[in-house]
Amino acid sequence: MPPKDPPPRRVPGPARPRSSAGRSGARPQTRRPRPPAGGATRRGKAPRSLRLGSPRPRLRLVGLGLTLVMLAFVARLLQVQAVDAHAYAAKAEKNRYLEYTVAAERGEITDRKGVALATSVDAHNITADPKLFTPEESKAPDAPQQAAALLAPILGKDVGKLTEQLSAKSRYTVLAYRQTPQVWKQIKDLKAVFAEKASEDKLKGGPGANVLAGVLQEPTTKRVYPNGGLAAGILGFVSADGKGGGGLESQLDKELAGEDGKIRYAQAGGRRVPTAGSSEIPAVPGSDIELTIDRDIQWAAQKAISDQVEKSKADRGYVIVQNTRTGELLAMANAPGYDPNDLSQATSASLGNAALQDVYEPGSTSKVMSIAAVLEEGAATPGTHVTVPNRLHRGDRLFKDDVDHPTWYLTLNGVLAKSSNIGTILATGQLGKTQAESNKVLYDYLRKFGLGRKTGLGYPGESPGLLAHPKDWSTSQQYTIPFGQGLSINAVQAASVYSTVANGGVRVAPTLVRGAKGADGRFTPAEAPEETRVVSEKTAKTLAAMLESVVDDREGTGTKAAIPGYRVAGKTGTANRVDPDRGVYKGYTASFAGFAPADDPRITVYCAIQNPTRGSYFGGQICGPIYKQVMEFALKSLQIPPSGSKPPRLPVSFEPGE
Repeated sequence: MPPKDPPPRRVPGPARPRSSAGRSGARPQTRRPRPPAGGATRRGKAPRSLRLGSPRPRLRLVGLGLTLVMLAFVARLLQVQAVDAHAYAAKAEKNRYLEYTVAAERGEITDRKGVALATSVDAHNITADPKLFTPEESKAPDAPQQAAALLAPILGKDVGKLTEQLSAKSRYTVLAYRQTPQVWKQIKDLKAVFAEKASEDKLKGGPGANVLAGVLQEPTTKRVYPNGGLAAGILGFVSADGKGGGGLESQLDKELAGEDGKIRYAQAGGRRVPTAGSSEIPAVPGSDIELTIDRDIQWAAQKAISDQVEKSKADRGYVIVQNTRTGELLAMANAPGYDPNDLSQATSASLGNAALQDVYEPGSTSKVMSIAAVLEEGAATPGTHVTVPNRLHRGDRLFKDDVDHPTWYLTLNGVLAKSSNIGTILATGQLGKTQAESNKVLYDYLRKFGLGRKTGLGYPGESPGLLAHPKDWSTSQQYTIPFGQGLSINAVQAASVYSTVANGGVRVAPTLVRGAKGADGRFTPAEAPEETRVVSEKTAKTLAAMLESVVDDREGTGTKAAIPGYRVAGKTGTANRVDPDRGVYKGYTASFAGFAPADDPRITVYCAIQNPTRGSYFGGQICGPIYKQVMEFALKSLQIPPSGSKPPRLPVSFEPGE
């Protein structure tokens, strides 16, 4: 038989709450809840039950806030990584990479023989990275102050100024320009000492402070003048920033300076990172400039004028030496001068080139132009008789010569030899039918000789002088201009007048530069100077013979300029001088101009001294010897042979009644 199923298991039903009587089926008694702790419920009302708030609103707010923050981060990342990526990359590059200029080597200035008058030597710009002087980088709270105190005595700079530079909010500053290699070696040795101390301190657990780690250098060049003050007025100087500050250094700055290069490299902690990429644009050196100046002749001229200015207690003086055939200036000397290697010792009066920048009334050396006009116009000849009284009344003035004299009976040659003002007035009065016509003719010749306009050298600060138009000449100027008062010139203009006569009446514009040699080594000569016919060759030769009488004849005013073995043509000058400060006549300008050999002219020398206050003030007495000294040196230096003929000895005077 199949087994029987087991009886169904009894499952207990839900428990029922007990009644108060304990009987089944009775209505359960509801338990009264306890009143809340700390207080009783209101009478007659049941207490409220506590219910928990839903967390979902709060979670939504938190989620929304987090979402906004994340969106802000995402937006910022997009801006940095996409929109402004190049800008931030550039900033990073700027902080990581340093770039500095490689100064081009400045070209030399040499004399006509290639002797250096101005050159450049190796030097260093002392620079710094101010960021490396912050407390975070230097590990010292006062790194700028400490570094400034160490560097100031080496660089000769103010501690406060250096501290300010080292505290700047930048990555680059120049502490001192163009320091010698010895200065940089001092700083480099000092840096090594501090670097060693910093390493030792770090090994001992210290911060390893190094207050000089941010001091750096850039290779550059420094301008030097090997001959000191020789030709300083011509050369000028170079300023602290490497630019031409005066003279030819300024005029030819573009040619001399060349083109600077650039170097860019990665750095860390003030040191170059050799493995990182770098770039370099090489510098192109400047051109070498060759002058027409002869160093030896320049030296002779400068010494002679310096000695005489000091001896005469004069304000200043100038000597010009010029090649009569080419117009080349062989010397242009000024006194007092200065040393461009040390401008701190220079005075404002000595800076510049007074031979081109000063203008003054030339006096009797100007008479050669008046006599040239008279000869060229056929108004007189060297033998023409001129009766010269002691006084001459013209216009509103009574004119006289430098010395009182009885009536002189002079030839036109004698008027020039004895430098008679009255005789010159009488001679130039023959240039026209009226005084106004004579003035116009004379003015035209003065302009042809180069007066009233610049020489053509293009020199910075050059003055063209003063030559008014005849219609503006005052009553007295009509008679003073013929003998060199009432007009103004500079020393180079004066020398050019005599070179024109020496060159057969053709004016060759003065030149100071022979040419330039570029970075490729090729020499490029300067442009040929302008040539202008002023008077005929016949007139020029006649004038040369007349000028010999000034030096050779015993009655001439320039006998102290005579040179044994050479025929010398020259003219003295003694002019009333206009005081540049007060604008009134005070003192004198003494001068002498001439050329040699007179029979075959090669060299012109012009000398002028302003306001001599000791000894003689006559041009023949104090400038005649300077002319002789410089001319002798130039003739020997250039190996010009002595004259092979005798001077013509033209008559100076005549007997009344002849």
